[in-house]
Amino acid sequence: MRLSLLLLLLLLPGPPTAPCMEDAAFPHLGESSQPPPRACPPRCSCPRADTVDCDGLDLRVFPDNITRAAQHLSLQNNQLQELPYNELSRLSGLRTLNLHNNLISSEGLPDEAFESLTQLQHIYVAHNKLSVAPQFLPRSLRVVDLAANQMTEIFPLTFGEKPALRSVYLHNNQLSNAGLPPDAFHGSEAVTTLSLSNNQLSYLPPSLPPSLERLHLQNNLISKVPRGALSRQTHLRELYLQHNQLTDSGLDATTFSKLHRLEYLDLSHNHLAAVPAGLPHTLAVLHLGRNRIRQVEAARLHGARGLRYLLLQHNQLGAAGLPTGALRPLRGLHTLHIYGNGLERVPLALPRRLRSLVLPHNRVAMLGARDLTSTPGLAELNLAHNRLVSARVHHRAFRRLRALRSLDLAGNQLTQLPTGLPTSLHTLRLQRNQLRALEPEPLAGLDQLQELSLAHNRLRVGDIGPGTWHELQALQVLDLSHNELSFVPPDLPETLEELRLQSNRISHVGPEAFLSTPNLRALFLRCPEGGWMGLGGKGGLWWAAGDPSKPSGLRVVVAPSPCLCPHAHLLVQGQQASHDQHCTRGLLGPPTPACGGHNRKPRAGPGPAATHSSTSASGLGSLSLRDLEE
Repeated sequence: MRLSLLLLLLLLPGPPTAPCMEDAAFPHLGESSQPPPRACPPRCSCPRADTVDCDGLDLRVFPDNITRAAQHLSLQNNQLQELPYNELSRLSGLRTLNLHNNLISSEGLPDEAFESLTQLQHIYVAHNKLSVAPQFLPRSLRVVDLAANQMTEIFPLTFGEKPALRSVYLHNNQLSNAGLPPDAFHGSEAVTTLSLSNNQLSYLPPSLPPSLERLHLQNNLISKVPRGALSRQTHLRELYLQHNQLTDSGLDATTFSKLHRLEYLDLSHNHLAAVPAGLPHTLAVLHLGRNRIRQVEAARLHGARGLRYLLLQHNQLGAAGLPTGALRPLRGLHTLHIYGNGLERVPLALPRRLRSLVLPHNRVAMLGARDLTSTPGLAELNLAHNRLVSARVHHRAFRRLRALRSLDLAGNQLTQLPTGLPTSLHTLRLQRNQLRALEPEPLAGLDQLQELSLAHNRLRVGDIGPGTWHELQALQVLDLSHNELSFVPPDLPETLEELRLQSNRISHVGPEAFLSTPNLRALFLRCPEGGWMGLGGKGGLWWAAGDPSKPSGLRVVVAPSPCLCPHAHLLVQGQQASHDQHCTRGLLGPPTPACGGHNRKPRAGPGPAATHSSTSASGLGSLSLRDLEE
């Protein structure tokens, strides 16, 4: 009876709710469509429901309150020392985990740390303190970055049995061959990129993935590539072996012969005495610089008939190391670098399609009439810092180079401009020679020349023949710095935009100096002692407002004198008339007889122009004092 009464009371409706009372669990009117706020760890950001970003917060403890829906978690640039298994195990939906640049050690990374992350595709643990690799990584991985740790060992299931794995980065560790198991990539047949550079490997590891396309092994201790070590890597396109200890005996004729897709091979900075044999015909770039190669044999290059870039700089070729026709098999060769080899002549019978020949810092002392006839399509020729003298440069040396755009003859012993220069030239560099005269004849026809450098020679204004500059109707940059000029050369080309005259003997710049250069944008006039000339007054450099002799686009003017110290202000020509009027009054006053040391301050005139910063919207608004003094 009592039980029945209790049931009846439970079934009866409760008292009506007062009008002013509301159910706290029921949403307010108008708020029912708003989702509850999403949980996000303190100080982190969660821009999307599946993304948690805790970068750079100096976290020392793995954050809690990470949503189970997270697919992308970034904890890079913190102070984490360990990963708690219980926190990671909740995040089974993670696809990206970024732990880059923390303090995580192998002791702080339990073996089962990642076993629950069955959907993880990208993991980044570079720049930590791991001494060994994680023993087990998820099968779903596509990219693993463990670079810049202190690892000495990896395990079979670190990278093995990962059918989706594409890229593995292990550079900047302490891995030796003993730390790499022979089955390290068993079951991972899709890896295309493997970086093992900057480790302690002594020979090329065996059993590498056959799917590799890019293999980085530079900066190791490799002295040998075992026979057959690359026989299965038929998809390899790029192989980096520079900065190792390879010798000729460490390679054989089959080392590269089966790499039928290889395009880039870098063997620079080793101990090779000869070009390797068995090079594949697909090779486009071969870098052999900084070895000990004494001779290039044509037979070694027959297989590499598709080569376009051959870099042989800083070897020991000498006078006979590149015999006539040695490069003839390379019919498609585009660029040849052979600087720093002790060559005494330009190599003869070079490939006809060569476009760039770079051989500075050799001992070339002459250019004959036929030395360059085999390369009519040459666009760049660099013979800087050789031993060329004017008497041994034949007047027809350049006659076949009708496509030449850049000629560098800097750092030789030329006393006059070469004759017969190609009319196609855009850039001509003759700095650091012994030029004493400029005449119009050698420059005749150079109507496409845009840049001419004559710095560090012995030129005086009287040595520049009348009409010399009239030949250069396209010239934009002219460098006459570090010569013996006493005033600005007259009749400069109208097209000139940049003029360098620093470190000459110029003490006076008249108002007519730049009448012929209305497009001038940059003018450099620093004196040899590092001082600056006074502006305004007698002998000064200035333009009155509206003066037609002022180059309209000029923004920076630096005037030299051995009598003012380098602390003088730069004058930046403004666009307003008031700035020009300041110039007419003189910014620094007339030159003084002597500097009296670098501590003497120049006399400053009106402030606004003297302190005006170079922020003009046109011209040289961003040019700095350091740029001017280069």
